Amino acid sequence: MSHEALLGWKSHIFDYQQKVRQSKPPQQVTLFDLAPAHCDPDKIDPLQLEVRSLSFWRVPADSSGDACLYFVVDSAANLILYVGETCRSNKRWKGLHGCKDYIASYQDLHYRYKLQTAVNIAFWWDTPTDRKSRQELEQALIQKWKSPFNKEMWERWGQPFG
Repeated sequence: MSHEALLGWKSHIFDYQQKVRQSKPPQQVTLFDLAPAHCDPDKIDPLQLEVRSLSFWRVPADSSGDACLYFVVDSAANLILYVGETCRSNKRWKGLHGCKDYIASYQDLHYRYKLQTAVNIAFWWDTPTDRKSRQELEQALIQKWKSPFNKEMWERWGQPFG
């Protein structure tokens, strides 16, 4: 990928995700007062979560971790690159994970063109412990943010780092 193509690719994703961040979701009108869902995908902004190093999993942990949603973000570019879910937050990244290769290729290309990048991970802990519910929320967020490293979005953004 050329320098210009990389900048254009990132710009398209940035523009889309910024529009999502700035637009207000449609409000459903009801006849009854319903308790708001705490797992509303419109209330989760991955770029507002505290970020951690991608090597967080190397730190010794007392347990295999908790259920969560996680987001791989490029903080330097304000991009949400990947949305994932797990029931074992401390174990998910220790083994094989296809996103690791995408991240490495993404960072290598930035390094080649002397472009700044800050790829980190952010966690959202208030997720359902039920796997099906957690995966439904994950899919809703992938569809909302159109995160380019998720396979569901390869047709939209291409697969330049695969």
